[in-house]
Amino acid sequence: MDDVGHAVWIDLVDPSSAEEAELEQKLALDIPTKEEMEEIEISSRLYTENGASFMTAILPANADGDDVDMHPVTFVLTATHLVTVRYHEPRAFRTFPVRAEKVAMGCDTAEGVLIALLEAVVDRLADILERAGRDIDAISRSIFRKTSGKPTKSADLQTIIESIGRKGDLTSNVRDSLVTLERLAGYLGQATLQQKSSKDSRERIKTLSRDIRSLSDHSGFMSQKVTFLLDATLGMINIEQNAIIKIFSVAAVVFLPPTLIASIYGMNFEYMPELKWLVGYPFAICLMIASAILPYVYFKRRGWL
Repeated sequence: MDDVGHAVWIDLVDPSSAEEAELEQKLALDIPTKEEMEEIEISSRLYTENGASFMTAILPANADGDDVDMHPVTFVLTATHLVTVRYHEPRAFRTFPVRAEKVAMGCDTAEGVLIALLEAVVDRLADILERAGRDIDAISRSIFRKTSGKPTKSADLQTIIESIGRKGDLTSNVRDSLVTLERLAGYLGQATLQQKSSKDSRERIKTLSRDIRSLSDHSGFMSQKVTFLLDATLGMINIEQNAIIKIFSVAAVVFLPPTLIASIYGMNFEYMPELKWLVGYPFAICLMIASAILPYVYFKRRGWL
């Protein structure tokens, strides 16, 4: 940290106590600890101290899958420096420096670096939502696909429910991140207004706020769709269970008349009309078969099967 005075952006990744103390001494700042960053009070995440603005947002990492790593990231903005404190690796922090070297993004000031970095973070969240949206559409097609009259297996529906649950968690995490970013952007806008920053910076922050708000609305729509798909899948399971119960009910009704006939002719009475009849046994068998077929045909014609 010997060249801290010349650096515009200082990125602290899982800093030790000694590193925090050294930076605090050189910049006259009180760097928040990991425990302080995890506090949920707005006053603990957005505040100004000794002329520096402290802003904390929840950002995702390892978001290529559904099991994302959500942790807070603190942005400390001073007149000459931007300090970021983090304990995980959001992709935007890897891709942003590479892009900033190739494209002019107005990163000559600490404020410009912060705005450009937040834009990269929001772009990454948009990519995550786009991927989640495609996966949710695929799940929707698998639920409502035509099955040629064949019922969906319970194992398939259970797999679908698990997929819906994972997408619901991912969407919820992204939405939580967007909420913290929306508050951060609003606070940053007020700070730049008080510091009389350039008009271009204020316009970029307004655009950033609108993008975050639109993504929040989209994530809300996706959450509603996830809820709908979950209800639809549970409905499919109920339909399948009802179909199984209906089969057993119909089978019981179909075999009830033959059972009644067999019970009658199984009585051990000495005087029965058909007891001495030569064709009594075949007659009873045919009667039982007919009594089973007739209810089945009736149910079939009524559309109950």
